[in-house]
Amino acid sequence: MDASNLFARNFMDVKFSDLPEKVVQETKKQVLDFIGVAIGGYGQAGAREVRELAVELGGKEQATILSCGVKVPAMNAAQANASMAHSLDFDDVHEAAVMHPGVITIPTALAVGEYTGGLSGKDFIQVVAVGGDMISRMGLATRPGDDIHQYGWHFTTLNGFMTSAAVAGRIMNLTEDQMISAIGIGYHQSCGNGQCVKDGVLTKRLGPGFAVRGGIQAAMLAARGVTGAKNSLEGVQGYYKVYHGNCYSRDILVGELGKRFESGNISIKPYPCCRGTHPTIDATLSLVREHDIPADQVAAIKIWGGKGTLGLLALPLEVKAKPRNFVDSQFSLVWGCATAIVKKRVTLSSFTETAIKDREVLDVAAKISVEHDPKFDTGGLEPIYMEITMKDGTVYKKLMETATGSPEKPATFEECVSKFYGCIEFSERPMPKENAEKIIGMVKDLEKLDDIRQLIDLMVW
Repeated sequence: MDASNLFARNFMDVKFSDLPEKVVQETKKQVLDFIGVAIGGYGQAGAREVRELAVELGGKEQATILSCGVKVPAMNAAQANASMAHSLDFDDVHEAAVMHPGVITIPTALAVGEYTGGLSGKDFIQVVAVGGDMISRMGLATRPGDDIHQYGWHFTTLNGFMTSAAVAGRIMNLTEDQMISAIGIGYHQSCGNGQCVKDGVLTKRLGPGFAVRGGIQAAMLAARGVTGAKNSLEGVQGYYKVYHGNCYSRDILVGELGKRFESGNISIKPYPCCRGTHPTIDATLSLVREHDIPADQVAAIKIWGGKGTLGLLALPLEVKAKPRNFVDSQFSLVWGCATAIVKKRVTLSSFTETAIKDREVLDVAAKISVEHDPKFDTGGLEPIYMEITMKDGTVYKKLMETATGSPEKPATFEECVSKFYGCIEFSERPMPKENAEKIIGMVKDLEKLDDIRQLIDLMVW
């Protein structure tokens, strides 16, 4: 049986009571995190235009665009909300799968849950957790052990169409055959490339929005009797054959399905930039704080990393050390390192059009060099080793094998609350404190919620 069929059945079979407590708690953190980064991303370039276009086009008032409160067709609301949430590159991530699950599952579930009505907190958690498991497994199973960045796909977008279709289909109570078709219709739309990162353009932050829009439309079409491929993932012209030359692990893809949940291994980001930069930022901040390193006394910095990390986040060095725009800075471990040395912290204000013109940070970034070390070619979130050489000859060294927020060092709910407040205060349209406090309380007890629309109401003011 094709894996797409097994995923469809899994969505229907897994109940809230089947979820391990860790998965429930991690999912609630992801929900609060999504709300924060979405509100924080309100008004950001790219996301702003998507929202404005959705409002201009109008249509049936099925679901809410967060913050502004305008209601539009569900697929358009989900697209606007996902684009807002991904614009800061601060949304959750499954490190090993190289995937942003929440920006696919949560805006889909919010929009379709509002459209259908009556989606309880328990069912919301269930569908987000099972959806996060699906998209993460798809990433983990792809070319295991290989550097997937070299193949050029943006995997959150690419895998997001099928995952969003399944999430939407489950909330809409599609039959198993309709669910399989929804995934197939999602597959027919699957796309998403990494050239946007190389060129430093806004479509990087819009990809998940395209995916959820297509996924919801896929489920709606399947509900109306449109059929999609029944062997979307493993067929002779299915996803793994067409997109990945049949290089995948079926055991990783569907092994222990319904019993092992990868959604429990999703990380909450502490810094608003590509997750691959975080080991470098953690290492730098650790050295800066331990040794009180003054930026003007740094002579040179060298960073060793794996080919995946360096290829995406350090090369070409002239672009990564002198970003052309804020997208470049979000995907530069060089910029993250220099910012950490100069500012002693890395925050939302570190990745703006104003920030990338900071002469002191640019001067430190110009002192950074990088080198490939094959032992760091681990795939997923790769380790780094760095040395900071001072003008007096002192050398500070640090190996960082993981990063803050990883499953090994998970963020607490309280840390998620702190991040949430930081995001909504950064927003072009800050959320009233009363709404924020109610949202935090409601998410903390999300399984007790009767209807997810009660939460959505608080995201509008």
